[in-house]
Amino acid sequence: MEYVKSSFCVEKKISTCIIDARVSNDIEKNLNKIGIKTIKTPKCLEVYNAISYHPDIQFFNCGDGKIIVSPNVYDKYIEILKDYNIEIEKGKKILSRKYPNDIAYNVCIVGKYAIHNFKYTDNKVLDYIEKKGFEKINIKQGYSKCSICVVDNNSIITSDEGIVQSIKESCADIDCLLIKNGNIDLFDMNFGFIGGCSGKISDKEIAFLGKIENHPDFEKIKEFLNSKNIKTVSLSNNKLVDLGSIIPIGY
Repeated sequence: MEYVKSSFCVEKKISTCIIDARVSNDIEKNLNKIGIKTIKTPKCLEVYNAISYHPDIQFFNCGDGKIIVSPNVYDKYIEILKDYNIEIEKGKKILSRKYPNDIAYNVCIVGKYAIHNFKYTDNKVLDYIEKKGFEKINIKQGYSKCSICVVDNNSIITSDEGIVQSIKESCADIDCLLIKNGNIDLFDMNFGFIGGCSGKISDKEIAFLGKIENHPDFEKIKEFLNSKNIKTVSLSNNKLVDLGSIIPIGY
């Protein structure tokens, strides 16, 4: 398998992704129909149930066939990924239920930028960010990747005004689309986030876990994505659901 080079952006159509094991049958079938194999996450017992299977909570995707995994589920990932030759590094931070002890790996990479509340980032992830020379944008929102839909190396969609403001204050050359909060399911929580219900499946497509056309800001989202030459792919006819992102792994 040829590995995706970056964390969340891809250069062509992917063949393999990691996704929450609770993914619905119709979403999984639709991914399979377009040639994408799904690797399902284990459960992390130590965080609250709504995010217990979320890949973007359990590990940080470095790209190039490497992930940094929380110690809570490290052994499980060794087993799950044994046939994929992926480098699995054990992180330092053990996840636990109470926020912010569940956000250590939920870092978002957008082009040359790493976005997170770096007070709580896992040390191994910080080492990787510094080694690779990413410019850090510190934000208050700990669920960085959950909150950010990565459109391309220079563009994002989010419902978090604080994230947009922090990016603007950093003088980052990232084009931000701010949308309405809510309108995305997250199991027993009040609502989920746009980053958690989406993921790049090719250089020209973002897939959504549910029907993006039913989001109240769909026309706004569609116009923004059209300007980036990106198409939307709805993976089911149901309401959008936050499953902790579609994590691209290989081509």
